[in-house]
Amino acid sequence: MHKNRINILGTEFDNYTEKQFHKYLSDDMDGRSNKFIVTANPEMVLSAQKNPKFSKVVNSADYVIPDGIGIIKGAKTLGTPMHERITGFDTLMFLLQAANRKQLKVYLLGSKPEVIEASAKRIEREYPQLDLVGYHDGYFKDNQVIVDEIAEKKPNIVLVALGYPKQEFFINEYRKDIDAIWIGVGGSFDVFSGTKKRAPVILQKLGLEWTYRLFKEPTRIGRMLAIPKYMNLIRAEKKSQEK
Repeated sequence: MHKNRINILGTEFDNYTEKQFHKYLSDDMDGRSNKFIVTANPEMVLSAQKNPKFSKVVNSADYVIPDGIGIIKGAKTLGTPMHERITGFDTLMFLLQAANRKQLKVYLLGSKPEVIEASAKRIEREYPQLDLVGYHDGYFKDNQVIVDEIAEKKPNIVLVALGYPKQEFFINEYRKDIDAIWIGVGGSFDVFSGTKKRAPVILQKLGLEWTYRLFKEPTRIGRMLAIPKYMNLIRAEKKSQEK
């Protein structure tokens, strides 16, 4: 499955078109496979560089998809162009639509109580064929209690919004107990629930979603600085390749 992985500063990305990726996921759902999806952006690549344990978890996932225009730009600069950006949010929407069509069981974990409640309500309203077997906010002390609850519900898909690297470590540790498609969705429930707005489509197409986020939440400036830092590392990597 991973013959075509592309290494970006130590993180290995799958190079699929979104259509190919969706086909694989659809087959995985039909086969009741146990799969782990990581949606990685430049910030996570930098984090994985600093944290070998995190890097190992990410690179051992079944799918690592390029969530962020920076990944696509980086790949191009390094001479290993990738097909296209595949966002975590779009993947979340695809999984919900497919689960609705195939009448599968879904479990939600993470976010603030009001965000996860609102997300659950929207799923029940818009995806009536999908079986939402349970949900829990991200404020829990005992992992095992949560994992036992998820195992009891036997979901086909588990959407985990604990923020990186926590969600990836959690999935990596507990997925072996529950055959499902596991994905870390970060802040996607904030947008899905309507708590936060997604950038206008034109900015999404131009790869400028980050400017919208920064405008909406100026406190994100620290996180945004990861992008120029990442691009500098990409350029340094390119130079060392050329020597």
